[in-house]
Amino acid sequence: MMEVEGSNTSMNRSPQSSFVRSKALYQFKQQKLPACKPVLTPTSVITVFMLMGFVFIPIGFVTLRASRDAIEIVDRYDVECIPEEYRTNKLSYITDSSILKNCTRYLKVQKFMKAPIFIYYQLDNYYQNHRRYVKSRSDQQLLHGQEYSHTSACEPEESSNGLPIVPCGLIAWSMFNDTFTFTRESAKLKVSRSNIAWKSDREHKFGKDVYPFNFQNGSLIGGAKLDPKVPLSDQEDFIVWMRAAALLSFRKLYGRIEEDLEPGNVVVVNLMNNYNTYSFSGQKKLILSTSSWLGGRNDFLGITYLVVGASSIIISIIFMLLHLKNPRPYGDNSWNKKSLSS
Repeated sequence: MMEVEGSNTSMNRSPQSSFVRSKALYQFKQQKLPACKPVLTPTSVITVFMLMGFVFIPIGFVTLRASRDAIEIVDRYDVECIPEEYRTNKLSYITDSSILKNCTRYLKVQKFMKAPIFIYYQLDNYYQNHRRYVKSRSDQQLLHGQEYSHTSACEPEESSNGLPIVPCGLIAWSMFNDTFTFTRESAKLKVSRSNIAWKSDREHKFGKDVYPFNFQNGSLIGGAKLDPKVPLSDQEDFIVWMRAAALLSFRKLYGRIEEDLEPGNVVVVNLMNNYNTYSFSGQKKLILSTSSWLGGRNDFLGITYLVVGASSIIISIIFMLLHLKNPRPYGDNSWNKKSLSS
């Protein structure tokens, strides 16, 4: 009996609950639910634009100031590191393995640079975002190694001597291979190359048991070589390179100088100019940069805030002048009647 009564009760309630649900659904579909519908009067629109300007402009100045607090030294070395006799034929110089590619650059510090000082290399006119280039990799192979044999996407750098290349693909094959050492007053600066890659990449995208045992062993040699005795998860310069850039000019982290640099210091950079950017009119730059609470030096965000804030104030002033010149009383819909009658 109790089960029957309980079932009757549920049956009695179900039509009512279904009616409420159907009513709510009907109101939602017909857009009849209670809602706040603000009326945009000229005064409210002018006020909103004016407030946006007063908020965005101070934020822009603060952001721009934080960006300028980051100190940078930028040195383009791809042209200066070519000997005079090869300036007219740079490609023959960079492709000739019998010629030493060592080069020395001098960077003078203008302002105090507090450690850590980040070392970046920058490549310009380099399309890492090209569709065929971006697709030429195997994420599963980077994580599982030879256990994953489907590497057809890595063509033309797919296999060597009948075995899949580890790691395969054009991105890995074209890895940046210029090297840098830094000295100050004949003393070698302490440079850390650990923790330069994202932690998530090291732990979840590159295998701890994947070793590049046959990398760059084919007839076509590309960029840097990898240590076959070190797993991919520990080769952080490779992990940094494998995160493809979205734009044709990009920077990648090389390391960190763990010492402060004083104004007037001259940093001597001994580099090996190995990487070929001359075949596609690319450029190579070395950057030393400090950071602020906002990160590295980038004026884009601050300038954007200033432009949006200034534009908002200008628009509010234009709207105010138009409203003062041709005021229209609230609720006057004569303009609508005229358009309907015409």
